[in-house]
Amino acid sequence: MKTSKFVYRLNSLLRYFVKVSWGWTLLLLTPYHVFSRSANQSRAALSKRLLALAIATAVWYVCTRTFLFIEDLTGSCFNSKTDPIANKFTSKAACREAGFHWQGHDISGHSFILSYSSLLIMEETSAMRVLKMARVDRRTMLNLVYVALNLIVVTWVWMFACTSVYFHRPQDKFLGTGCGLLGWYMTYRYWYRKPFSPGLPQRRHEKEQKQRA
Repeated sequence: MKTSKFVYRLNSLLRYFVKVSWGWTLLLLTPYHVFSRSANQSRAALSKRLLALAIATAVWYVCTRTFLFIEDLTGSCFNSKTDPIANKFTSKAACREAGFHWQGHDISGHSFILSYSSLLIMEETSAMRVLKMARVDRRTMLNLVYVALNLIVVTWVWMFACTSVYFHRPQDKFLGTGCGLLGWYMTYRYWYRKPFSPGLPQRRHEKEQKQRA
């Protein structure tokens, strides 16, 4: 009984925080780039980082909408776990609004957004080691935002672990996490290393160039 109550409360907590997780990610990454711009970064460099956040938002939106579409396409409405209802309801939203239960292929959006958000923050703040040695006008504000971003990553990792243990089927968690990894890989490990892209965070890119020289 205690375990079920804990899982119920944990599920409610996860649903709330995951619902706003992308907003927190953008809310902190945007000022991070604004405050770090004084470290010899041009407006063009700042624009590229903001464009990278816009692209990440597009990846998040397309993936989450695709997950919902697949769940609607593969699901059916039930008045219990075993008794299906005639094809009166064709979407999860309509079924649940009527007070019934929808069963479909539920790719874990939690696993996707938590893994993708964590990787995005780690990539975009990777230049902080270099910024610590650079002249930054709003150093205090930059440090505060950086600490907040690290706390957010810790929170997202903890929530990801809870999702892995308590919620969704293994295959749904695997697919959700795979989509998060794929979104990160196709941008930061492939596209952003090529021309006509936002590129990698500027100072990390410069550091990599020196290491290769």
